[in-house]
Amino acid sequence: MASNDNTPENNSPDAPGNAPETPETAATTSPAGASTPPPAGPTSAAPPPVVPSAAPPAIDPLAVMTAERDKMKDQLLRTLADFDNYRKRSKRDEADALNRGREKVFTELLPVFDNLERAATYAKTGADAKAIADGVGMVLKLFEDTLVRLGGQRLKSLGQPFDPNIHEAIQQVESDEYPAGIVALELVAGYQLGERLLRPAMVAVSKGAPAAAPAPSDDDSSDAN
Repeated sequence: MASNDNTPENNSPDAPGNAPETPETAATTSPAGASTPPPAGPTSAAPPPVVPSAAPPAIDPLAVMTAERDKMKDQLLRTLADFDNYRKRSKRDEADALNRGREKVFTELLPVFDNLERAATYAKTGADAKAIADGVGMVLKLFEDTLVRLGGQRLKSLGQPFDPNIHEAIQQVESDEYPAGIVALELVAGYQLGERLLRPAMVAVSKGAPAAAPAPSDDDSSDAN
């Protein structure tokens, strides 16, 4: 006798294989009846994909050297231009200083020239020679005073020992007044400006008193008789 599949035993929910599907069993079973792993816990946001950084551009050594060369060339040209300007400015300043020095000297000497001109004009009138000589002497004194104001002086040579640093010997002369090696005559005056010699004095140096003539001997007297 055939069994009836719809018997209460077979339709009971407690019968094996007839249990109702619950959410748990439904989640763990696939339509084909295969079991699947249970769902994982709370999921977090996935990290962004790592994008590889771009490789640095290759450096061209020739381009670097060319840039350095151009930079040094520009600096050198600027330095040369500055030096050229400095040289021109220094030369101009030197010329200006020289001209100012000359102007000062000429300005100081103008009174001397004026007095010399007056003395020459006075001499043409046939005036007293002594008055003319006194006027010329005053002009010379004015010239020496002007030279001192400018920082110079006239060298004293007459009666001084001969000094080759400031004297130029023209000749030697016999002198009863000055011993040998002493300046006996000043031919051209010498001048110096500060410690700088402008012109040496041209002098004649004494070589001592002239030799005395020998006294006549007795033989010379007898020959004379």
